Amino acid sequence: MATGTTKRTATSGTTSKTASKKPAAAATPAAKKAAVEAPKPVVVTAASPAPGTPELRKKELLDLVVEQSGVKRKDAKPAVEAMLAILGATIAEGREFNLQPFGKLRINRAEERTNGRITVCKLRQAKPGAGKSQEDEISPEDPLAEVGT
Repeated sequence: MATGTTKRTATSGTTSKTASKKPAAAATPAAKKAAVEAPKPVVVTAASPAPGTPELRKKELLDLVVEQSGVKRKDAKPAVEAMLAILGATIAEGREFNLQPFGKLRINRAEERTNGRITVCKLRQAKPGAGKSQEDEISPEDPLAEVGT
């Protein structure tokens, strides 16, 4: 048990007790070994765009949407522009979103400048095939999956 001394202040007449410190006990060999065997830090490198690949523009995005969906360009253009406007407004508000397979976007920080807004965000994308597929969700024991009954 720690021993203490009592101090009395002249102006307030109150008493405070301060504890005297005991010398620290020597560290056990197991504690020293655990401190030495700490996991090594993982260095994360900054992602950079592949050399020679241009950035994706709205025209190219629209062409890819038309190609993959099979809809006409005049029908796809308003939908793509509306989606981009909504995503831009969501990021400007500082909201996070989770849109698979695009990924989960989290805003780290944002700064207003005279010529615009700088937003630093983190985008986490799942590895292809990491999630459940529609085939995995239907089991053979499920009566809805049986044909002819």
